[in-house]
Amino acid sequence: MAASSSSTAADSSAMVTERRGIPGAQFVEDVQTYLTQSGLDVQSALAFFQERLQQYKVVEMKLLAQQRDLQAKIPDIEKCLEVVATLRAKKGTGEELIADFEVSEGIYSRARIEETDSVCLWLGANVMLEYSVEEATGLLQKNLENAKASLEVLITDLQFLRDQVTVTQVTIARVYNWDVHQRRIRQATATTAEDS
Repeated sequence: MAASSSSTAADSSAMVTERRGIPGAQFVEDVQTYLTQSGLDVQSALAFFQERLQQYKVVEMKLLAQQRDLQAKIPDIEKCLEVVATLRAKKGTGEELIADFEVSEGIYSRARIEETDSVCLWLGANVMLEYSVEEATGLLQKNLENAKASLEVLITDLQFLRDQVTVTQVTIARVYNWDVHQRRIRQATATTAEDS
């Protein structure tokens, strides 16, 4: 019986994985075996799992912030691509493009854009570079693909993290309930010994 319990604990340990720096949670099948093998008492094991749960929550907050940033960035890139495509379509027609643009929050101005071969793109950190319309389209398309790929990876990371949080919460409950059960058994044994 002890051999099968040990192999079960070893099997559950083998299932612990890591994804992009996020450690996998260990599901504790047999609490007694886990505590014996790890050399921890119940309170230390609970403290370890609670600390791991807090670490997961911090990582989740960071990933959610990154997800929000990417979800805001993708529509901006798509809008830029539309504007560049419109400029490209108007090229050679001799038509002016009339556009409203935001000067400040809630304040807009109208501009007349004449035919142009280049556009300026904000790169961030107060840096703007001038690109040809074709180069700008290529750069924006590449940035859009990278942002979408990053968002997919981030969503997968969040799902993995949520699974780890669930496993850790279940493990905490199992260790706590096992401890309560053991205390009841000790209490019942002590009561029986006193009655004898």
